[in-house]
Amino acid sequence: MQGGAGRYMELEGRFAEMFADPYVDLAARRDPISRDVDVLIVGGGFSGLLAAANLRRSGIQDFVIVDKAGDFGGTWYWNRYPGVMCDVESYIYLPMIEEIGTIPSKRYAPGHEILEHSRAIGRHFELYPNALFQTQVTSLKWAEDQQRWCVETAQNDVIRARFVILGSGPLNLPRLPDIPGIESYTGHMFHTCRWDYDYTGGSPTTSMDRLADKRVAIVGTGATGVQVVPELAIASKELIVVQRTPSAVGVRDNAPTDMAWFKSLKAGWQRQRMENFDAILAGIPQTENLVGDEWSNIWSPEPVMLEGEDAGAMSLAEVYELTDFRRMERVRGSCG
Repeated sequence: MQGGAGRYMELEGRFAEMFADPYVDLAARRDPISRDVDVLIVGGGFSGLLAAANLRRSGIQDFVIVDKAGDFGGTWYWNRYPGVMCDVESYIYLPMIEEIGTIPSKRYAPGHEILEHSRAIGRHFELYPNALFQTQVTSLKWAEDQQRWCVETAQNDVIRARFVILGSGPLNLPRLPDIPGIESYTGHMFHTCRWDYDYTGGSPTTSMDRLADKRVAIVGTGATGVQVVPELAIASKELIVVQRTPSAVGVRDNAPTDMAWFKSLKAGWQRQRMENFDAILAGIPQTENLVGDEWSNIWSPEPVMLEGEDAGAMSLAEVYELTDFRRMERVRGSCG
């Protein structure tokens, strides 16, 4: 496969159906709308939800949230594959859990909990009446004479907005590797971000039960592949994993939320924990590592000790490369 964008193929012809939303009635229709608003938000994931929530708090009520999905959730709406889980601690990843009242079941929450938290934000701030779901923005143009953004959608809506907030992301789009022969493959095929539970059986919260006689291949071992492979290995008769580049897999050390600890936390704890984590990842020394996970341990500043070499002779890039190599050696060593 080629490097860059050439690694992937266009989803055309029979592959176009991989774009389809498996969680809604695709035949559902509504009348096009034409209206003026103060703010239009593109995307109903965490970015869009937080933007909308803060508009509510600020007293701005005339806004619309547009998302091609059938509900809030963003990437967590689309990615419901077996084993889906956030690899960032849920206590800092899930926004507004103090205000919403969400208590993650585990340190690293499963995907269905994250999706439900997204919906909870929508309910808490009464955002559902402001949402246009199953609606894809197709055009965004500034109309100088109106001093507004003219936004058009695939549903023939025309929305004129004073301000537009872009909260969309790339993780909801299926991408297929441009492998010779993929067009002629006749077996069943789908993308992880449109998981076909009708074929595999099961659900995001129950085990797959229709692959026991199947020979399954999965292409890719990124973060998604790492999570899916163990589930497929259990459920299928035979599993073939096709890998180009291995991922670094640290120790998750997941565990149920300690309720006594959680209830003991003082107001403002989540922002403090978030800022501490972000500072460590930015290389800013902290007196304490509040999260203490693999991410923060890997990214914590550490001296590079050189044996028999002059540190001053190395460029900063070389120092970082050596540091990264030694950290990854520790990860590889833990795979035993």
